[in-house]
Amino acid sequence: MIEKPGTLYLCATPIGNLEDMTYRGVRVLSEVAVIAAEDTRHTRKLLSHFDIHTRLISYHEHNKIERGPEIIERLLAGDDVAIVSDAGLPGISDPGSDLVALAVQAGITVVPLPGANAALSALVCSGLDTSLFSFIGFLPKHKKKRRELIASLVMSSYTMVFYESPHQIKKTLAELSQAFGERQAVAARELTKKFEEFIRGTLESLGQHFSECEPRGEFTLIVAGQSAERAEGVAPSQVPLVDAVMALIEMGINKKDAIKTIAQERGLPKRDVYQAVLEKSDES
Repeated sequence: MIEKPGTLYLCATPIGNLEDMTYRGVRVLSEVAVIAAEDTRHTRKLLSHFDIHTRLISYHEHNKIERGPEIIERLLAGDDVAIVSDAGLPGISDPGSDLVALAVQAGITVVPLPGANAALSALVCSGLDTSLFSFIGFLPKHKKKRRELIASLVMSSYTMVFYESPHQIKKTLAELSQAFGERQAVAARELTKKFEEFIRGTLESLGQHFSECEPRGEFTLIVAGQSAERAEGVAPSQVPLVDAVMALIEMGINKKDAIKTIAQERGLPKRDVYQAVLEKSDES
């Protein structure tokens, strides 16, 4: 007789306030065979608070390659498994997404247990446009990849959601301000906790604020899209090709990255954009 596979539950955990834990989440964490946690010591405190005694195993960025298949084998053998991150929804800026991919490939049922999430909590309280938004999360640490990603976002009309640490927030604000120019922005810190705070203004004014007040706590940064700043309401595709490249360069993006960004945005070969810029330079 073939054992029916178990279910993989993605369980949201509080991002600060323990009262945000759901009744369903507590029940499922009590009933599954095992809980895969990003940090077992951190999760053990949560389980202790709710008197949950389910076995914990670690699953994080540094052991996911070995541990992922082990968890899939357990699920295929019939065990139900819950995965949790340190805070919020697993699978958002953590290796939970890799485990979900493995589970889907193996034909295992994946069930979400909704709950607290820093990105959406900050977005809905930001006062900025929520009809279209992009979740960026943490920017790459590698300088070149970081610069390329920021350049690719300059012309986006979507509101953007970033995660940042207190040690990097000033640097990130400076980089975004240089690339994006004067944009409305909101820095949300310590969400759902005692010192929850929303600092509203522009990228430049937020940078000034944190130069005077030392950043504390984890940050979710909400930044307005390009459409909110466009005086004439001209769509990016209507802006002349060379003008679009020059606009990025004027914002602090180097020529190579500016050409690459506009080429991707317009669906053109990079060499065609480069040639257009070169011909324009020859005319000047």
